[in-house]
Amino acid sequence: MKNEAVESGKPLHIVLISVHGLMRGVDLELGRDADTGGQTKYVVELARALGERPDVGKVTLLTRCVQDSQVSSDYAKPFEPVSEKVSIVRVECGEQKYLRKEMLWDSLENFSDNALAYLKSQEHHPDIIHSHYADAGHVGARLSHQLGIPLVHTGHSLGRSKRKRLLAGGTKRSEIEAVYNISRRIEAEETTLGVAERVITSTQQEIDQQYSLYDYYQPEQMRVIPPGTDLKKFFPPRGDEKRSDIALELKRFLKQPNKPIILALSRPDPKKNIVSLIEAYGESPRLQEAANLVIVAGNRGDIHDMEDASRIVLNEILLAIDKYDLYGKVAYPKHHKAEEVSVLYRLATASRGVFINPALTEPFGLTLIEATACGLPVVATEDGGPTEIIRNCQNGYLINPLDKAAMAETLLDTVTNKAKWMRLASNGIQGICRHYSWSAHVDKYLSVIRPLVEKTEPLSRMNLGRRQAMFRERAIFASLDLNLIGDYKSMHKLLQALHGHRKSIIFGIATGRRLDDALNTLRQYNIPQPDVLISGQGTEIHYAPNLTRDAVWERHINHLWNPQEVREILKEMPGLVMQPKSHQSAFKISYFIDPEVADIQEIRQTLLRNEQAVNTIFSFGQFLDVLPVRASKGLALRWCAEQLGFPLENTLVSGVTGADADMLRGNTLGVVVDNRHLTELSGLSNIEKIYFANKQYAGGILEAMGHYNFFAGTQKMEEA
Repeated sequence: MKNEAVESGKPLHIVLISVHGLMRGVDLELGRDADTGGQTKYVVELARALGERPDVGKVTLLTRCVQDSQVSSDYAKPFEPVSEKVSIVRVECGEQKYLRKEMLWDSLENFSDNALAYLKSQEHHPDIIHSHYADAGHVGARLSHQLGIPLVHTGHSLGRSKRKRLLAGGTKRSEIEAVYNISRRIEAEETTLGVAERVITSTQQEIDQQYSLYDYYQPEQMRVIPPGTDLKKFFPPRGDEKRSDIALELKRFLKQPNKPIILALSRPDPKKNIVSLIEAYGESPRLQEAANLVIVAGNRGDIHDMEDASRIVLNEILLAIDKYDLYGKVAYPKHHKAEEVSVLYRLATASRGVFINPALTEPFGLTLIEATACGLPVVATEDGGPTEIIRNCQNGYLINPLDKAAMAETLLDTVTNKAKWMRLASNGIQGICRHYSWSAHVDKYLSVIRPLVEKTEPLSRMNLGRRQAMFRERAIFASLDLNLIGDYKSMHKLLQALHGHRKSIIFGIATGRRLDDALNTLRQYNIPQPDVLISGQGTEIHYAPNLTRDAVWERHINHLWNPQEVREILKEMPGLVMQPKSHQSAFKISYFIDPEVADIQEIRQTLLRNEQAVNTIFSFGQFLDVLPVRASKGLALRWCAEQLGFPLENTLVSGVTGADADMLRGNTLGVVVDNRHLTELSGLSNIEKIYFANKQYAGGILEAMGHYNFFAGTQKMEEA
């Protein structure tokens, strides 16, 4: 093999590695299984798009050779030409049968050796190796060392985030290791990050919130290159959309179908915040007069047969439509085909409407790009990917997804101001071509890798070290009111300290507020999203980075819970007044309590006499929350410790009121910050592991950190 010096402008030979899944140049079996989806599509389309460039001489996609009667014989062909300059090369990887990616770890050295032999058999050195996913990263790191070729890596998804999602879904740690080999995957990701000269991501949020948890996190080596969009599929209206089946389906719902369409398209997930959108629309007569609302929330059969979270959201959608009597103004079709998504965008564009993504959190926002490519202005949550898309394309507006009045006003302004609508639509189409087309993607891609090949961009490495444990083994949990918030200066100092130790410490918030209220508070005070957010006095648990809901926890606390019976028993109790509906939830019944009239012990005894096993939580001198017997902040904290694997002995817990009492007791390192409700926690004053701070707010937490020498043992690793 020739080892030629790289000439400036010389056509590049690029090697892409994607080990798992079923890879072929045509008719990709997308959705066949978990391994044959977005990644396989992206890699093949990237290879094809690179092959169309005159400054690229050759593209080789290395993947696994599969000989299995259960799949097509295409995957057994050692060589498959994709285009004149692009080919797929399949090499052996241990077992010949088709296996899921988690079962390939012991065979990756075999794949690596065979890939090396193939590359050495070629006349010329490849210029760059680009690995996709952790398994290919493991291979790419070895080949990079052996051949002296720069490695570029795209993770697609990360093991540390995957582990959190699996735990939130109820999978046990032992099962995660047995089924997903998660520790080996994370180890491979760390090794790859240590070797790769560039890491390519879709958004800045991936860099800041996901990769930053890795020991070999090197942000200066990372580049954001958003994925390309198929402009042959997503394009502006051409006039035939109104004759489509989906257009006729929408007409069944709408009295005035020619009005502008406000289009929302997402799965029925609480994080997508669809109900708030309907409420914003329902509370604005002017918006109802100006436009129709179209809610496409996946495909559904009988709502009763759906998973709990989806069923709850869909029921809430129907109840909200009924509450505001929006019949004839809102369409919510049960079914749509995949190919009709682009038609829906074009129908909305033809009506001079708007696309809205009101999600509480949005890592990327592919639907925004698709809608924009169809000429549709967008309104989207001020979180994650949408901020970058709208900044790049100047095609819409960012909103606080919890401010319903502002959401309605922004939508109204977008659909009623014709000149502004035309400008946003035009900007969007141009912006997509410039930033999110495959041509734009490849332009940015080549601008990133060519300096590596030509060695014109200096490479700097941080002096990094590995922590001893695979996962973070320390945690800090604080409540919000009178604790984390209240003094900006001390809060900022605390958040800076936590950011400096983010690789070794889990940051959690435990609050009585509802999820949406808590998120609004975090935004208001510029508090970054915590790793764990316990809300509703411990009845809900969500995990970063995407607010993954712990559905198993909710099933766990549902034991013996009978909210209707509780309300009936307490209905005539003196001194209790039901709080507004916005403070109630499926697992929390909230009252205002007058302690001079109502006796808390009597309330508890009354509920017990009526066979209601519940938790009653008194806080802030005026609130009483009734929860399932298995729910509280303390129980939720211990559930998280079990799921995420951090020991209670290394967990600093800060509280201020009676709602925090069981979180402070036990093996945790407790601190009660100074506040006006200390009498509610006075019974804890003689417990050795609970420190009563002299300072208020976050200053009290910082004081406790010093008292416990909390960062001892983490500093060395963080500074390495």
